[in-house]
Amino acid sequence: MTDYQVTRWRELPSMVTARSGDETVKTTLAPRFQEAIDEAAMRLGDTGADDYLAGWDRSPWTQAEGSPADVLDQVVAGLEADWPAERVAGYLDGLGR
Repeated sequence: MTDYQVTRWRELPSMVTARSGDETVKTTLAPRFQEAIDEAAMRLGDTGADDYLAGWDRSPWTQAEGSPADVLDQVVAGLEADWPAERVAGYLDGLGR
């Protein structure tokens, strides 16, 4: 059994960590997610270090079947599918300019 956790800035996912025993793997999502996070921070005026850092959060650890590498790949693929470019753009549009 593997546990995984998603790191987000507000609602936007950024990184996935998966672990089982002593094995831990992690990866950041596609660059478009960090670009969207930076854009969202600018739109919200969260450009100071404290405001920006306050937006980061981690999900609770969730269990999944498979090796850490397999779970990591599955979760990343799911987030990519759940957050297509249109959804990211809609999220940013909802924040205004």
